[in-house]
This record gives sequence, C-alpha cells and structure tokens, in this order.
Amino acid sequence: MKKTSTRLADGRELIYYDLGDDSVRDAVDRRPLERTVTTSEVRRDPLLGDSIAVASHRQGRTYHPPADECPLCPSQGERLSEIPDSSYDVVVFENRFPSLAGDSGRCEVVCFTSDHNASFADLTEEQARLVLEAWTDRTSELSHLPSVEQVFCFENRGAEIGVTLGHPHGQIYAYPFTTPRTALMLRQVAAHKDATGGENLFDAVLERELADERVVLESEHWVAFVPYAAHWPYEVHLYPKRRVPDLLGLDEAARTEFPQVYLELLRRFDRIFGEGEPPTPYIAAWHQAPFGQLEEFEGVNRDDFALHLELFTIRRTSGKLKFLAGSESGMSVFINDVPPERAAQRLREVASS
Repeated sequence: MKKTSTRLADGRELIYYDLGDDSVRDAVDRRPLERTVTTSEVRRDPLLGDSIAVASHRQGRTYHPPADECPLCPSQGERLSEIPDSSYDVVVFENRFPSLAGDSGRCEVVCFTSDHNASFADLTEEQARLVLEAWTDRTSELSHLPSVEQVFCFENRGAEIGVTLGHPHGQIYAYPFTTPRTALMLRQVAAHKDATGGENLFDAVLERELADERVVLESEHWVAFVPYAAHWPYEVHLYPKRRVPDLLGLDEAARTEFPQVYLELLRRFDRIFGEGEPPTPYIAAWHQAPFGQLEEFEGVNRDDFALHLELFTIRRTSGKLKFLAGSESGMSVFINDVPPERAAQRLREVASS
C-alpha cells in the first residue's frame, strides 16, 4: 500500500491509498473553493447523559446529484470533483459538510472505489483489504488528535438508509466523547466482570454464539452470527476470534482473511430477499474501544473491549421497511419482526455456491 496526503483547494486533507507503490499523486484541486466554515457544536443532554451534535451547515450539503456530477468520482477534464486525480483506488478526505469539526471532533469520507456503479460487495479481495488498511490507518491517525476520544468507521448503503450520494463510500466519525452505545457496552462489561470474578463478557457472548444455531459464517479467524437479541430483522455481528480492542490490534492472519469473509456476508445480504429485488440497504458499523480514559467504567480497560462489526438492514421483507416507531424511537425498546434463528437460517441458505 502507498499512502499520499495532499490538500484540497479549501484546505481540507485528502489521502490516496494505492495498491501500487509506483503510483504518483500530484494532481491539484483547481476548484475556486473558499475555506470551509462549520458551525458544529456538541451539547450534552442532562436527563439522558448523552451528547448530540448540532450542525446547521449540513442543511446545504450535496443531495442526490446526477451521476455525471457525482463529487466522489475522479475529476475528468473540466468536470472537477472532490478527488483531483483522474483515477484512484481508495481515497479518504475531510468531509466538506461535517457533523463534527474542530474541538468537536472530525468527519471523513472514505471512497471505496472510483467505479460509481459498483458497491462494496463488487470489490476484489485485494481492494477490500486496501479499504481495511485505510480504516486502520485513519483510526490510528485520528486517535492521536487531542479532541478525539472514539473513532467510528461505518458505511450507510441505500437511499432507504438516507444516503444522499450514490457512489460507493463510507464515513469515519472521530468523536470527542465515548458514544452512548459504547458506554452501555462498557457498563455491561464492568458489571459482568464484577459478578463473575473477572470473566470477559465479550468472550462469554462469543462462546455462547459459537455453540448455537445462529452462526452464519465461520472461518479460521472470524465468526459471523445473528445475535440472540437482534434488534433488526436481519442483523449480523462479525468478530475476530482473537479478542482485540480495535482495528490496529488485528494480526496479519485476520487481516488477510477478512476480505473473503466480509465480501461473502455482503453478497448474502443482497440475496436475502430473492432475485429481482433491489440491492439491500444496510448499515455496516465497526465498534472499537475508546481511546480516552475509562475511569467511569470501574475495573474495565481498553483490552476488555472486543472489536466487532455490526451489519444490519432496515428492510424486514420484500418491499417493506422496519420503521423505528413509538416503542423504538420513544423508549428505545426494539420489536423485531424476524426471529434471529430464522434470519440466520436464511443467511446460510443464500451462501455462495
């Protein structure tokens, strides 16, 4: 992998990740852009104890542009985009319309491929490995920023999810706090450790799932399963078998095997609802340990957390979506329409031949 960092016309950082060591990246952003001005602010809810970001400047972000005006495609001639060069393998750049910025964190865009009509599932194993290396590198770099406490790599896919750019891409949010979801997990880890005299909760969950009927896919270094208490109609958790706190902790064997396992999962997701159905909308979310202090979670350290990816769709059956209505949105109590055991069975049925 070759990494080349440059700046866009408005001062934002852009990084090329290339498969070939001989790649030369010297194209200049020729757009007449002024420096980006953001109004991101983090506010803490005193009743719930969580934080939200207020980012009014995002109202003006690019919204469903025509394919020939896609800002994530390479620049061609006088059609100038966010990527100055005429081709790329993987690109990461600071979001022009970030939810978090400055002392409130940082947001980045990850373009998985220059092919506008592709999806992550269309990537080769070599390309998927390069994306993994980009995620890992950005996690490392962002973790050293003084304003950052947690790094979240994710992909939103599909208009049903709310994606406003059709080009295959994901995002990275670098939060200035430990996110509520992670804090809940850490509290559970601490309580379980105290109740059992030191047993790790993630290890216990993984051992239980490996012995159950909800395993979807298992390899030497990874296991994917539908969790016992899945929130979403089709939800898969992907864990490395050796517990590590973040992407940086993966060894070479796990990194090498990841593309094969993950691409197979994504391809199965596109086959869940049968032939002729549109691509399955999904969210793919990496959960990593915070890089900040964990004093509030008594007895827990970073190594107690287990890196894992959660992949889920909001489609519950053909032509129907799972909406977060009163119980989910008002009380955070999910009601799942598909039994996890049935979901796991279906994901095994659609395995590649």
